[in-house]
Amino acid sequence: MKSLNILLLVLFITGCAVVATQQLNDRYGAPAVVERTVEEGHSDPEFYRDIKPIVDNRCVVCHGCYDAPCQLKMSSFESIDRGASNDKVYDGTRLLAANLSRLSVDAGTTQQWREEGFYPVLNERAQTPEANTQASVMYRMLQLKENHPLPQQDILPDSFDFSLDRKQQCSKIEDFDSFEKNYPLWGMPYGLPAIEQEKKELIDQWLATGAKARYPGRKPTENQLEIDNWEAFFNGESLKQQLMSRYIYEHLFLANIYFESNLEKIGEQREFFKLVRSKTPPGSAIEIISSRRPFDDPEVDQFYYRLQRVKTTVLAKQHMPYLFNPARMMRWRQLFIEPQYTVASLPSYKPEEASNPFLTFKALPVKSRYEFMLDEAEFTIMGFIKGPVCRGQVALNVINDHFWVLFVEPELESKYDTAEFLINEAMELRMPAEKQSNAMMPITSWMSYSRMEKRYIEAKQQRFEQIFPEEGALDLEMLWDGNGRNRNAALTVFRHFDSSTVTKGLLGDTPKTAWVIGYPLLERIHYLLVAGFDVYGNVGHQLLTRLYMDFLRMEGEYNFLRLLPVDIAEQELDFWYRGEESKVEVYLSELHNRETETSGINFQSNNPKKEFFEMVREKFGEEVIASDIINTTPLMRITDAYQKQLQKLSAVKGLPLGYLPEQSMIKLSLNNGQQRLISLVRNRAHSNVSHLFGEESRMIPEEQTLSVVEGVIGTYPNAFYQLQEDQLAEFVAAVARLDSAADYKQLRSQYGIRRTDRKFWAFSDSVHSLFLNSYPVEGGLLDYNRIENR
Repeated sequence: MKSLNILLLVLFITGCAVVATQQLNDRYGAPAVVERTVEEGHSDPEFYRDIKPIVDNRCVVCHGCYDAPCQLKMSSFESIDRGASNDKVYDGTRLLAANLSRLSVDAGTTQQWREEGFYPVLNERAQTPEANTQASVMYRMLQLKENHPLPQQDILPDSFDFSLDRKQQCSKIEDFDSFEKNYPLWGMPYGLPAIEQEKKELIDQWLATGAKARYPGRKPTENQLEIDNWEAFFNGESLKQQLMSRYIYEHLFLANIYFESNLEKIGEQREFFKLVRSKTPPGSAIEIISSRRPFDDPEVDQFYYRLQRVKTTVLAKQHMPYLFNPARMMRWRQLFIEPQYTVASLPSYKPEEASNPFLTFKALPVKSRYEFMLDEAEFTIMGFIKGPVCRGQVALNVINDHFWVLFVEPELESKYDTAEFLINEAMELRMPAEKQSNAMMPITSWMSYSRMEKRYIEAKQQRFEQIFPEEGALDLEMLWDGNGRNRNAALTVFRHFDSSTVTKGLLGDTPKTAWVIGYPLLERIHYLLVAGFDVYGNVGHQLLTRLYMDFLRMEGEYNFLRLLPVDIAEQELDFWYRGEESKVEVYLSELHNRETETSGINFQSNNPKKEFFEMVREKFGEEVIASDIINTTPLMRITDAYQKQLQKLSAVKGLPLGYLPEQSMIKLSLNNGQQRLISLVRNRAHSNVSHLFGEESRMIPEEQTLSVVEGVIGTYPNAFYQLQEDQLAEFVAAVARLDSAADYKQLRSQYGIRRTDRKFWAFSDSVHSLFLNSYPVEGGLLDYNRIENR
């Protein structure tokens, strides 16, 4: 009987959809893709001139990337014209890899996207004002909000679902009458105030007149000479040049490349480019090669590396800027072209070989490869922070909420023949991407990789004992100090549940854990989580990637522990893996059996970990590790009154922080008229991070800390505050005494800008303006999908 009822319900729904479609066809004609481009000077509202600024700041803040609801990206005209899809990109349960749906890569025209299952949000029936509005999902969604504005209350009712895993309601125009009836308060922007009336009327007029956009959408680039020079550089004919270009491409394919002329521009005036593989040579239109991974077979006899202009709005959550200038080209020539080595033949694109950089690029000098990655180490680590893998709690619960990263001195990789070692151990360093995107039996595969990792660690330890046979062999000299000027030498990583941030410097109080990374580990992180990870992959691929990352995290942590006294290292490892010592039994065994100290550092205090980082700061110098005034400078040395209050805020620890969300942002107006963006990052504490699931059961609220940072840390803010400098002391006191949900509600009511606030959009505009003006290269739009409702 139950099956029969379900069948009848499906038939009923299907029948309703058929009837609705027929009614629309009778009224406005059958749907067909519409040509929407017009010439410059179009008199009606036009996308780039009139509509894009509104859409960017009111729509793209929720509809910008892979995680846009219903895959409706609105960060370009092409993406709006493409429309939406019921299929999710982020799906940790699918048994088979999904079809690729990357805009401007996997299909070229709107018609091709229709054939791939995307449905329109703009009208594609008769091009009349009535049809252009009433048969447009975009218009109907905006009108629904106008007809049913947000309830006049601070906290929205439970009928609004803001959970990240909420069931998507991807309504086609044929179903929209039903959607309006069932969800009258779900007009767009969802769970936020309506777009201002003047802006909405302009969008309405644009939609009514056919949603036109000028062609071409942007003016010709001002950087054509630079583009020509770089494309010539990347498409050199020698085997050495070809191998170098492949290596650089596989590491920079996510970069938003810019030239020095960009340094004088702000916001949408900026130009960014992607390094892509094209079937066509420089001087002709780019015909991009679509592949899941940058090391997949291009499947053409000849291809070219090209610089393709980024058409989409810059979103902070995926923005990875990378400067191309003459000094960079000269540096790469010094690293890859000038050294004396031979490339006898080019490597294969077979998955089992191409997924292993120690096989693919064995001809390139290890020191050159490592220095290439270190020069922009923040970008290198940012790959797994802002790349596709960053979305998802299961993907990121492999790391702690706050840790610091240092790097091994590159000269050591040459001095101790790392290249020869890696060639010998290359088969033990295979990674999940060799199984491509439909990996099956992840636990069985993980056991195989676990055995390979164990053999690699044993070989690495034997090599270590051969290289450093004497006691106290390791000291601060093994660390790369950025050559006294490169701020990439010391990094901070913050995790925000299912997203992360990496930034230069050692920010916050001394963290629970730290990593020391050498070339083999840095390369593996990149090829596991960036080059080799497929966000469209099946559950086996995603879980196997997560399980493998355990090995890399523990390796980085243990490299750091070698620099501490043995007894302290044992205490730290036991503390980091409380209840899960078996996960690190290899390292614990090595510590217990170690007959000599590996650390040659002379510690004087009873807190060697903190002392170690004080030594690092002193050795590296202020130019490499700028002072963290708020979190570490002695209070008596702070001159600005507001920074003294922020330091008191950073000292709040433990249970009161449990009421704060992961990421809060303060817009602070100083008494001198200046404004600052202040980020509050709650660092949750875990007994360990060794399990895929059950994270809540391993939380230790008493050990939570708060990092307070000037600037923007985290691109998915959960809460906003607007404060005058004179209010800061009481705000700090209120956070310190949080003891209940009622206390937090009072804090938000007194100082917060909730998602229901009538001033929300004006406040949002001021935050983005301050962000982009303060960080003209790094700045981008924030994402509002995680703004809390409490």
